[in-house]
Amino acid sequence: MDKPQFFEDLQSKINKAIENSPAKDIEKNVKAMLSQGFSKLDLVTREEFDIQAQVLAKTRAKLEELEARVVELEARQKAS
Repeated sequence: MDKPQFFEDLQSKINKAIENSPAKDIEKNVKAMLSQGFSKLDLVTREEFDIQAQVLAKTRAKLEELEARVVELEARQKAS
């Protein structure tokens, strides 16, 4: 048996042992409990947060444009 095949077989056996061990069940249960706990909290995903950050940045830029335009229009009105 060549070395790469030996290590692949060994890794496969270790993976099977881990999958059949109580540790795997504990991991699944902990993940389920954490997921359930997080779902009760008022949290957003990173993707949702990033999208809202982009929306906020665009809104701030537009607000700055509009503020500058108001200042310009007020200056024109005072000049006339």
